[in-house]
Amino acid sequence: MNTTALIVTVCFAQFIGQMGSTTFNGLLPVLRDEWGMSNTQGGLMSGIIFGVYALSVLVLVTATDRYQARRIYMIGVLASTVSHLGMAYVAHDFVTGMIFRAIAGFGWAGTYMVGLRVLSDELEGRVRSRGVAFHAAAMGTGGSLSFFLAGEIDRWLGWEAAFLVSAAGTAGAFLVALLLFPRREPTPSGTNPLADFGHVFRNRSAMAYIACYGVHTWEMFAVRSWAVAFLTFAAMRAGYGPEYWFAPTVVAMLMELLGTASSIAGNELAIRLGRQRWVLLAMSVCMVLACATGFISGWGYWAAAVLCILYNMAIYADSASLTAGTVGASEPERRGATLAVHSLCGYGMGFVGAVVLGGILDLMGGESVLAWGVAFAHIALVMALGPLALFFLKPADLAGDRAIRPGPGGT
Repeated sequence: MNTTALIVTVCFAQFIGQMGSTTFNGLLPVLRDEWGMSNTQGGLMSGIIFGVYALSVLVLVTATDRYQARRIYMIGVLASTVSHLGMAYVAHDFVTGMIFRAIAGFGWAGTYMVGLRVLSDELEGRVRSRGVAFHAAAMGTGGSLSFFLAGEIDRWLGWEAAFLVSAAGTAGAFLVALLLFPRREPTPSGTNPLADFGHVFRNRSAMAYIACYGVHTWEMFAVRSWAVAFLTFAAMRAGYGPEYWFAPTVVAMLMELLGTASSIAGNELAIRLGRQRWVLLAMSVCMVLACATGFISGWGYWAAAVLCILYNMAIYADSASLTAGTVGASEPERRGATLAVHSLCGYGMGFVGAVVLGGILDLMGGESVLAWGVAFAHIALVMALGPLALFFLKPADLAGDRAIRPGPGGT
């Protein structure tokens, strides 16, 4: 299979597999009311997928250093299919919903970075960096469609049907992997997994990008988990009903679509301007927008919708750049272990971010302009850790990037 066909195949599988990745987030206001959940419980149900992902990825992604990534990917999308079917037919409250959301986290752990491993093992240099960006774009586009499908299918057929469509997407990804994914056997490093992790933590360049990815994912998943609920609050405050044509789920879809485009463009700018310079700029803009987003609901629904779209584009601007940085800084024989640490840090913090935002809403007495303002503003404090990681760890630029300092960097 040539390079273009490989990228298209893997990205298509990830696209259809992600058509259910944000179904729950799109339905959060509906299920929160129907199942009588608090905002903290809603945050837990949004975040549990990231927490289980963070734990599972240590095993599943590291295993790609020893077993075919294709096989592990198939296990992941099969688990995702089970989780969607469980949400449609079995879940009926907070506890049962948490069970199937946890299964979804395991499934995602065997899908996202494992699919990236399938792709990155076959590519090199700038082609690899761009392949990583297109991979992230496929994931983002599938996730954006998931928001839209959740809102529209719920409106016409009920929320259970939305999860059935999600299950169809992951089942399709299973078939693509079974029939078309490369069957490359990995070359083990010759050391045990714990020793591999030790090498990863000593790789200063990789750890710098991993640390930045951690705070980036705190922000990304806090916003992704709560965007529809926030926009629903802003719409109700402005007097718009659920039938409004520019509904919150439509805005969320646009957020993800434009965010995906921003991710691809951001990676190209990182190549041309210097990866660290671009990451610093993107994170600085995000900190400003985090402080403004929640409070903007006091200006009306349109203001909130537009700022959410712009904010999400800023969030995604360094997403592919950071993952490509980790992949490029990893040692080939320990790439699975490196991506496992990358995912553990990122999705572990993503879990915490989604829960913390919901908890702040409850601590502030429920939904209000002030409560949403404070809830989003806390993200700016977390994001400040990213520039500090770049300053102290001083990562190397990747092959093909425009260098901004001499020297080989820290591997």
